[in-house]
Amino acid sequence: MPLAESLIEKGHAYRCFCTKEDLEKKRAEAALKNETFKYDKHCLSLTLDEQNELLASNTPFVIRQNIPLQGITSFTDLLFGSISVENSTLDDNVLIKADGMPTYNFANVVDDHLMAITHVMRGMEYLSSAPKYNLLYEAFGWEIPAYIHMPPIMKDASHKLSKRTGDASFQDLEEKGYLADAILNYIALLGWNPGDEREVFTLKELEEVFDVSGMSKSPAIFDPVKLTWLNAAYIRNLTQEQFSFYSRPYYLKAGVSNLDEGMLFRILQQRVEYFSQIPDMVDFLADLDENYSIELFTNKKSKTDSAISKTVLELVIKELGALNNWAEEELHTLFAELAQRLDYKKGTLLWPIRIALAGKAVTPGGAIEIALLLGREESLRRLNIGRKKLEL
Repeated sequence: MPLAESLIEKGHAYRCFCTKEDLEKKRAEAALKNETFKYDKHCLSLTLDEQNELLASNTPFVIRQNIPLQGITSFTDLLFGSISVENSTLDDNVLIKADGMPTYNFANVVDDHLMAITHVMRGMEYLSSAPKYNLLYEAFGWEIPAYIHMPPIMKDASHKLSKRTGDASFQDLEEKGYLADAILNYIALLGWNPGDEREVFTLKELEEVFDVSGMSKSPAIFDPVKLTWLNAAYIRNLTQEQFSFYSRPYYLKAGVSNLDEGMLFRILQQRVEYFSQIPDMVDFLADLDENYSIELFTNKKSKTDSAISKTVLELVIKELGALNNWAEEELHTLFAELAQRLDYKKGTLLWPIRIALAGKAVTPGGAIEIALLLGREESLRRLNIGRKKLEL
C-alpha cells in the first residue's frame, strides 16, 4: 500500500470510489454504443475535501493507475520488435482492490523490480498490457526489463491448452511415464526452430543453440503424437540401469518386479513409448488368462493351425522337461533341433509355444525370452494348459 500511496502523491494514481453498480451502468452504456468500456476518470476530478469526506464515512475505494490522456508509450519486445501505443487507448488499471489487496497488474511490476528481474518472458496476451506496466516503472523511476511475449501453445487451431479442460500438465505427463528431459525438449521445439533438421537435444545442447530469433510469432499446436515419438527416442537411448530405474514402479504395478530386469529391458526398451504402457505389455507374465481362444494357435504367416500346434506342444513339453539347463543358448539349440526334426520353419515351431506361454498374439519378446522370464516350472505349466485346450 505505501507504494500505491506514493503514486497517488505523485499524480500517477488516484482513489476511485465508484460502486459496482456505477461501473456496470457505464459498461452497459458503452455496450449500447458498441464501444469498448474504458473508465472515464470520474473520481480523478474529486476535490481533496470530497475525498476526505468519503474516506471519513468509510466508503470503499480502489486505487487506479492514472494513465495520461495524451502521448505515446513505446517499448521493444525481443520477439515482436518495436511497439507503440497511444495513451488515450489505455484504461486506468485497478492497482489496489477494495479489500486492500494488489491486483496482478500492480504486483507483477513491484515483484519483478524487487527481485531484480532483467528479462520478462510471458504470454503474448499480456503484450497489450506492457505499456501500462512501463508507465508504472517510469512513475517509480525503476529500470524497465527486457520483454519477450511468447505466442500461446494451442490444443488445436481454436483452443488453448488448459488444465481446466483436461489437458495434461507437465506433472501429469511425468506421472504417465514421460521423461522430463523429453518433455522439455518437445516444449522447446514448440514455436522455436533451431535452424536445422535436429529434433533431439540434451538440455545442455538447448542452452547452447537456443536463440530468440528462432521463435515464431504464431501459436504452436501441441501434438501428443510427436511428444510420444520424441519420448520413445529418449527411452531408446537409456542404459539398462536407467531404464530399470524408471520402469520399476510399473514392474511392481504389473506384478513382475521379481523377474529378470535384464531380460525385461531387452524385450521392452525398443517397444515402450512411455513407461505407463508397461503393465499392459507384461500383464501376461504375472498371470495367464487361461480363457484365451485356441484360434490364436492358427496363424497364416507362421503356417500354424490347431493340429500343428498340438504336435509342437506335445513334443516341446517332453523335450523341455528333460532339458538339463534352462538357459537361453540351450533353448535356442533345442528349438532349432526340434524345427529341423519336424521339418518346420522356426516360426512355425515358436508360434504355438509363444501363444501357450502368453495367451495372446502380440507380446514383447518371443517364445524363448518369455520362457526364460517365466522359468521352467511356470513355462511347463502353461504349455500343458495350451496342449489340453487343443485336445478338446
